[in-house]
Amino acid sequence: MNRYHPASDPDFMPKGMLQNVQWSRFSVVLRHTYENVPWYRQRMKEKGVTPNDIHSLDDLHKLPFIVKTDLRETYPYGMCAVPINEIVRFHASSGTTGKPIVVAYTKEDLDIWGEVVVRALTSYGVHEGDILQNAYGYGLFTGGLGLHFAERLGVAVVPISGGNTERQVMIMQDFGVTAASCTPSYFLHIIDKAQELGVDLRRLPIRVGIFGAEPWTEEMRKSIEANSGIRAYDIYGLTEIIGPGVAAECHCQNGLHVFEDHFYPEIIDSDTLEPVPDGEYGELVFTTLSKRAMPLVRYRTRDITKIFTEKCPCGRTIRRIERISHRSDDMFIIRGVNVFPSQIETALLAMEGVLPHYRITLTRVNGLDEVEVEVELMQEQFSDTVRSLETLQRDIRHRIEGMIGIRVKLTLVQQGTIPRSEGKAKRVFDKRV
Repeated sequence: MNRYHPASDPDFMPKGMLQNVQWSRFSVVLRHTYENVPWYRQRMKEKGVTPNDIHSLDDLHKLPFIVKTDLRETYPYGMCAVPINEIVRFHASSGTTGKPIVVAYTKEDLDIWGEVVVRALTSYGVHEGDILQNAYGYGLFTGGLGLHFAERLGVAVVPISGGNTERQVMIMQDFGVTAASCTPSYFLHIIDKAQELGVDLRRLPIRVGIFGAEPWTEEMRKSIEANSGIRAYDIYGLTEIIGPGVAAECHCQNGLHVFEDHFYPEIIDSDTLEPVPDGEYGELVFTTLSKRAMPLVRYRTRDITKIFTEKCPCGRTIRRIERISHRSDDMFIIRGVNVFPSQIETALLAMEGVLPHYRITLTRVNGLDEVEVEVELMQEQFSDTVRSLETLQRDIRHRIEGMIGIRVKLTLVQQGTIPRSEGKAKRVFDKRV
C-alpha cells in the first residue's frame, strides 16, 4: 500500500519544484566542473561555450559529451574536481580492456549514494528488519558496497559477495534471508544449485530480488520469479555516475524511476547525437547534479532505452526509463544485419523446456560469418524421442531466425553444460579474425 508522500519527498515532488531543484544543482555543478577540471574546461572552450551561455536545462545540448575513453585517457585523477584530501573513497571498473575507469567520492557523495540506494530499496518494499544477502562483488566494483548502504534503512546485510554457490543456498536457508542482490545471471545459478541440493526457494522467506549490472529481458524475469517465488526487481547504475541506485523499479515493475533530482537523463540519437523526444528510443545520457569529487556532464552510457511520459500508477512524479535490454556496444553485425543478444534471449525463453542459459559463438568460414547458439534444455527433454528433439530444435531455430532475420546453427545441450557466471555473464564469444 502507498502511504501519503509530502511534496518534499523527491520521488513525489511536483514537477515545477523538481525542475527548480535540478537547475539549482546543475548550475552549481557546471561551474564547479568548469573551474576545477582543466580537461573539461578545455573541451568546453573547443565547443565555444562557457557556463555563462547555459541559462536552463534546455541549453544542455550546447555542452560537449563525455565518453568512456575520455575517462580512461584522464586516468587516474584527471576528472577529479576536488583535492585528493577531500576524497574518502575510490571505485573503479574492471579495466579488462585497458586502464580502469576510476571514480572518486567525497563524504557528501557517499551520503547521496546511500540516499538513492535507500530510495531504491523502499521502492521494492524492502524495509527495516529485512535480511539482505548481498552477493554482488565487494572491492573496486561498486555493486557490493553500493547495496551495502541497505544498513541505513535498518536492513541486516549479509556481505557474502559472489561465489561459493552452495554456501549461498545454505545461508539463504539458514539465515531466513528475505531479500537478495546480485546479477540476474548469477541468481539463475543460485536457483540451479538450490534445485540440485533439493532446496525449494519458493518455500523460504525470501521475497525480493534486486538485480542489475547486466542487461536482462522480461522473459528472464519471469523465469526467475517462477522458479524462486520472489519478485525480481531491476536496479540501474553505472560506476561512472555513482554506482547502483541511479534508477530503480517500483512495485509496478513497469520501468525504472530515475532519481532525477541527482541524475538528469537525456535520450539522444546515437548517430546524429541530437536529443530525441520523450517516448522515443535512443542512447541514454546522464548529467550528475550533485556529485562533487567527479561530476560528469552529459555522459554517454551506450545503453539503449526510452523515457516514459505517462504517469506511473505508484504515484511517483520522477520520470521512468524502460528497462535496459541491450547496449549499443553489445551489438554485433552478421552479414550486414545488426543483432543484439537480448533478441536471441527473448526468442529462446519464449520456448517451453528451454533453460535461461545460452552461449552465442561467432565464427567466419570461407569469408562468411556464422552464428552458433548453444542452449540448455531441461533434463526431461532429453528423455523424449529423437524425433521430438529434432522438432523442438527446428522450432527454436525458426523462432530465433524469425527474430533476428538471419540463419543460425542451433545446438541443444544438457542442463549444466554451459559455464555459470558469478558476476556479469559473458554470452557472446566472437572468434572471427
